Amino acid sequence: MDLPAPALVANAITKRFATSLAVDGVDLQIAPGEILALLGPNGAGKTTTVRMLVGILRPDSGRILWRVDGRDRERPRPEDLGYLPEDRGLLRDAPVLRTLEYFGVLHGLARNQARARASAELERFGLGERLGERVDRLSKGNQQKVQFLAAVLHRPRVAVLDEPFSGFDPLNQQRFVDEIRRLRDEGGTVLLSAHQMDLVEQLADRLVLLDRGRVVLAGSLAEIRARTGSGQRLELELAGEVPLAALRALAGVERVDLAGPRRVALGLVPGLAVGAVLHELTARFEVRSVHSAAERLHEIFLRTVGRDLAPGELPVADSGQEQS
Repeated sequence: MDLPAPALVANAITKRFATSLAVDGVDLQIAPGEILALLGPNGAGKTTTVRMLVGILRPDSGRILWRVDGRDRERPRPEDLGYLPEDRGLLRDAPVLRTLEYFGVLHGLARNQARARASAELERFGLGERLGERVDRLSKGNQQKVQFLAAVLHRPRVAVLDEPFSGFDPLNQQRFVDEIRRLRDEGGTVLLSAHQMDLVEQLADRLVLLDRGRVVLAGSLAEIRARTGSGQRLELELAGEVPLAALRALAGVERVDLAGPRRVALGLVPGLAVGAVLHELTARFEVRSVHSAAERLHEIFLRTVGRDLAPGELPVADSGQEQS
């Protein structure tokens, strides 16, 4: 069966700033109707890659093609692209409704169509009573909602979302997981760059992991787990205090993470038989419950590039941010 042509293709794109090679021969393809997550530590080249894909920067070498209606284009048309930048760019002193109307017209909507659609979407996002309020009077979370709507109001074929969960509390982060799925379910294609690994794990059909400007892992989460030889994860509830030092000393235990006052997650060496570890655990500790699961994306990320990260560069496994 013939596969559909990719919506977006990057072949060996490279970008250098002064003496720094930010992106080094990156290849990626995004299929129509999929969510592709672009991951990596700070400085890995994610935002530079995104800016080249949307046409803000030109690659020093390599080629980018947008495939729309059977035609290849080096740059997207405004009506085809929705872009949520990492550095937000709203008109801060303009009213909320007028801001969205302006962005809708920029992306090809008629003014009355943009206004009607913006009013309906603001109502759906809980901002229906704030249409005439200045953007800079909104909380950071509500500004983020307006910025997201500015990017997708015209229902683009491809939405490129750079850190879409920034500024949200966990409840609104989960809501935006649903919003991004909705984009995909309505026929859109999504390129997502984010640090919140638990949310990416829920959303992404495929993943591309960058480190030092190069692709180091790519594929579905199942494919990446198989390729990296990912081990099992044991989640335990113990009767008393968690003896971290004793758990770390167990044969076959590669990583120990606290998950609560009496809860702990153990990352096991790839290929290890889980039964041997369980036997040792129940012999030495009072285990109230145990659950086995595949290794999480956060753990694969840390195992792949975490050895080189400074503390401030760690990706977020579960983030609570400013209330919106």
